[in-house]
Amino acid sequence: MARILIIEDEDEVRAMLRRVLERAGHEVVVAPDGEEGIKQYHEKPADLIITDIIMPKKGGMETILDLKSEYPEVKIIAMSGGGRIGPEPYLEIAEGFGAVRIFSKPFRIEELLFTIQRLLVD
Repeated sequence: MARILIIEDEDEVRAMLRRVLERAGHEVVVAPDGEEGIKQYHEKPADLIITDIIMPKKGGMETILDLKSEYPEVKIIAMSGGGRIGPEPYLEIAEGFGAVRIFSKPFRIEELLFTIQRLLVD
C-alpha cells in the first residue's frame, strides 16, 4: 500500500496508530517529534504524513511549514488534543499552513482510515 510517517510524541498514540495502519497494509515509520520526523522524511520520503501539533523539540506547526516549503506536494494530516485551549485554533492554523486534513483528538479510527484512503488516491 503506502508508506506513512507518523510524528507523535505520545508513545501510546504513536503505537496505536502504527498498529492500525500496519494492519491496514501500510508501511509505517514513526518519529517522536518534528525534528526526527523531518529527518526520517529526508532519508526516505513517505506518501503521507500524520503529525501531532503540540510536541517537544519541534512542534507540528513548524514541522508542517518546513516540510511544505521543501516539499510543496507532501500530504499532511494534522491532529491535536489542543492542550488548555482546545484543538480547533491549532488545527485551523495547521490547515492554513498546508495540512490537507485535520483531526481533533480523540477521533474515530475508521474516519482516519477512510481519509487516508481518499488522500492516497487523489
